Amino acid sequence: MNGSHATGSPYAPYTNDERTAMLESVGVDDVEELFDIPEDVRFDDEFGIDARTERETRRLVRLVLGRNDELTELLGRGHYGYYVPSLIDHLADRSEFLTSYTQYQPEVSQGFLQALFEYQSLLVELTGLEVANCSMYDAATALGEAATLADRTRSTSGHRVLVPDLLLEGRRSTLENYVAGTDLEVETYPTDDANADRDALAEAVDEDVVMVYVENPTVRGTIEERLDEIGDLADDADALYVLGTDPVALSMLQRPADVGADVVVGDASVLGLPTSYGMGLGLFACREEFLRQVPGRLVGASEDATDRRAYTLTLQTREQHIRRERATSNICTNQAWVALRTAMHAASLGPDGMVDLAERGVRRAADLAERVDGIVGVKAPVHDRHHLREFVARVDQPARAVAEDLERRGFAVHVVGEHEIQICVAGVPDERLDPFVAALEEVAR
Repeated sequence: MNGSHATGSPYAPYTNDERTAMLESVGVDDVEELFDIPEDVRFDDEFGIDARTERETRRLVRLVLGRNDELTELLGRGHYGYYVPSLIDHLADRSEFLTSYTQYQPEVSQGFLQALFEYQSLLVELTGLEVANCSMYDAATALGEAATLADRTRSTSGHRVLVPDLLLEGRRSTLENYVAGTDLEVETYPTDDANADRDALAEAVDEDVVMVYVENPTVRGTIEERLDEIGDLADDADALYVLGTDPVALSMLQRPADVGADVVVGDASVLGLPTSYGMGLGLFACREEFLRQVPGRLVGASEDATDRRAYTLTLQTREQHIRRERATSNICTNQAWVALRTAMHAASLGPDGMVDLAERGVRRAADLAERVDGIVGVKAPVHDRHHLREFVARVDQPARAVAEDLERRGFAVHVVGEHEIQICVAGVPDERLDPFVAALEEVAR
């Protein structure tokens, strides 16, 4: 770098003269004019935080955390708090994992690369599809990437992306952000008793449709029962068939490949992470024909010069992601450490343990729904379907008031309608279910 910088970092990619020239070209006098920051949140060079010793800081943090309500969370809708064995924390907190960035140098990253390869292999086995990447940011970005992949690969000239009307708002808005720079348009199809309305979907699917998305389980915890028929509809229209799910559900339900799915997306952090209130691990698997279109990271297995098995990032180098409009994705990294935890959790459970975890989710949801249904003023489940982990209950009283009364008694549930609450058993200790039923019985009158 030349020495023409009067101020600032010598590593800045431009000089003051170049900066001035750029500002003049866009018609502003200062960089600050390029940002619309409200005055009430603009930094004024003073944080207003008094200096404290370590002891004082610890005391303050304890005081603030002590104000939190101790709630038993019967929440779900995409975020599940399964118990994570302590083994996972001990292994994942090893320094070679915590200090690792993207594993560009395979000669010093074989352990981590192998763990990510095992994570990919786990998803391949669960989905029945040939290719899985070693994670995306979360379920919403995985869904967005599936839509842009459909736009690149489908031979149809269509532009419509069909999603269920119950799709979570966060996933819908992320998907719309993804397609904003394309010709794609997001449209919803109706659901019937929380599952896809197959007849209405059949009317909606035509040659203009490039992708059909369905979730199993649905956001209301119901199990889709006609996935193969939906797959046939997508196939007849030459549309990409994308299925949203998670590893726990996959351990018990039909493999996506067996019902015709082209791509599987979802959140894999149901294993390896407690409820994280937003942070996730995007699952992305697909058929082999899309191998060179897969976004994110791929770990491949090969042999080194001495014929030993070796692992390396393959096909998706960093340079691929600076190819502007020719890049397959703008995602240049992944959730490697969270994927590592997921692989560890799945390995510690084993195949039988994962099936047992899923089956417990079915049994406990059904048992709790039966008990809740016996409460005067409550009907559960609302949907006459099989459920995994969670279900919707109808309450005679306003749902918001019921939820607030439950919260005062130490329990949190979702409000999903004027007279509907959603209850999730994932991660809730058995000993907390009796008090919950008693509390609901009190507030539902």
